Amino acid sequence: MKQRTFLPADFQLSTWESVLPYFEQLSATEISSIADLRDFCANRSELESYLSENFAWRYIKMSCDNQNETLQTSYAQFVNEIMPNASVFDDAWNKKVIESPFVNELTETGFPVMLRGMKKAIEIFREENIPLFTELQNLETNYGALTGALMVTINGEEKTLQQAGALLESTDRAERESVYRTMVEKRLSIKTELNDLYTSLIEKRHQVAQNAGFENYRDYAFASLGRFDYGPAECFEFHEAVAETVVPLLNEAAAKRKQEMGLDALKPWDKAVDPLGRGPLKPFETGEELLEKTIEVFDEMDPFLGNCLKEMVTLDRFDLDSRKGKNPGGYNYPLEETGYPFIFMNAAGTVRDVVTLLHEGGHAVHSILTKDLALNSFRNFPSEVAELASMSMELMTMDRWGSYFSNPEEAKRAKIKHLEDILETLPWVATIDAFQHWVYENPAHTIVEREAKWNEIVSRFSDSITDWDGLAEVRSNIWQKQLHLFEVPFYYIEYAIAQLGALAVWRNYCQNPKKALEQYIAALSLGYTEPMKTIYATAGIEFNFSKPYIQELMNFLADQIKKLEES
Repeated sequence: MKQRTFLPADFQLSTWESVLPYFEQLSATEISSIADLRDFCANRSELESYLSENFAWRYIKMSCDNQNETLQTSYAQFVNEIMPNASVFDDAWNKKVIESPFVNELTETGFPVMLRGMKKAIEIFREENIPLFTELQNLETNYGALTGALMVTINGEEKTLQQAGALLESTDRAERESVYRTMVEKRLSIKTELNDLYTSLIEKRHQVAQNAGFENYRDYAFASLGRFDYGPAECFEFHEAVAETVVPLLNEAAAKRKQEMGLDALKPWDKAVDPLGRGPLKPFETGEELLEKTIEVFDEMDPFLGNCLKEMVTLDRFDLDSRKGKNPGGYNYPLEETGYPFIFMNAAGTVRDVVTLLHEGGHAVHSILTKDLALNSFRNFPSEVAELASMSMELMTMDRWGSYFSNPEEAKRAKIKHLEDILETLPWVATIDAFQHWVYENPAHTIVEREAKWNEIVSRFSDSITDWDGLAEVRSNIWQKQLHLFEVPFYYIEYAIAQLGALAVWRNYCQNPKKALEQYIAALSLGYTEPMKTIYATAGIEFNFSKPYIQELMNFLADQIKKLEES
């Protein structure tokens, strides 16, 4: 951990009043030289890094045990007391930097990108939005509490939805259908609460946008997320490209699956099972075993990568197994002061879990590579870069998946499954992204209109082979399982941009592993000290999600799947 120079080494946050003197001291700083300006930025970074890690631990502990009232209260205190009071200072501090007569002397790497972000933040800041942000933060936690509490009973045994989902790989079709119906029935039991929650979130987000002078929340979100390299028009082009280039591949894959399984109708519960009737792959039994094998994979790629995870083990930075009372999903949470992040997930023994830990491991390496950058703004890279780190790691490790499987044929099956999942990722991202554009362009829509639009969009980006007869209600509410819609609006298109980038990184890796890995680490090490396109170029790839580029990468992906199938 870096030694503090502004906050006392033993400082502990208790109430807003306990930290307020340091905010006031920073605000009173006289900037009479470029050295003063740099010191101000460094002290602000130290204070914000401390608060970021304090908040991170409150969130981590609550998501690991979401029924614990003490942890909920601790999290709520930060959201309701610390965050709104602290945010009042952000705008003034940004202006203090931007309006300083010495600002043009901040020309070193990183500062131009930081200053660009500050100018945008000043442009969209409105004090009347502070209480709305607090309300939104409190509302957003309701999603995890509602969905994390869902449990189902399968064969007399209580399971989380993640644990039950592993049974969808069963070769017994009747069992798969039974499990699927049990799971979706449980999800539908809270569909009204989730619809109402989403409506409340939309209303408040729209108000935030209007307060800041934007026509809708979508436009506000793009500004808030610092999207300097693309806008809604490029997103719509991406949607069109996916519909034209990827959906036909989905249809081919679904038709092939239906034929291989000898089915009259391919149902949703037939999509995860091996089409040739082979039993489910079991890459690991426990989260501990999954972690040990993943460290082995990272070690084989490069000892530095393995050491990243080993140090996190020493610091107790993992919670991997699925259990009752734990939030759904998975994440890598950077810890700004101590530098080594925390990985959270819900492992249930599937190949998907392997990919999730490799994915979050990529994020973790990114966090560690950037932990010593001078300012926290240099370490807070955009999602398009963050997801490039994680998705590239999934693909570059594939040659070493033998660590999870003693049988080479099983490793090959796992690789094919993962690559086929990527084919499904791009259309699903397009689905969620297109849905969000419509939702926030039409904030006063009704639940009926929302359902109708969702069905229209999901039909556009789904295969036409899967039979949803008798499952209309299920299909109409699938969107509710996507936590990003509730917790991090408009954070989703990044997955597609980064997935394309990751395919390009992997293509380079297939040709020259050593060089590709060096470029990958060099790109990640930049943090957010360079514009996004420069970071992608450093990784040896293009920042590009045009139709020709998507077609080119889809051809590469299809070729790789074919090679595996024929090997």
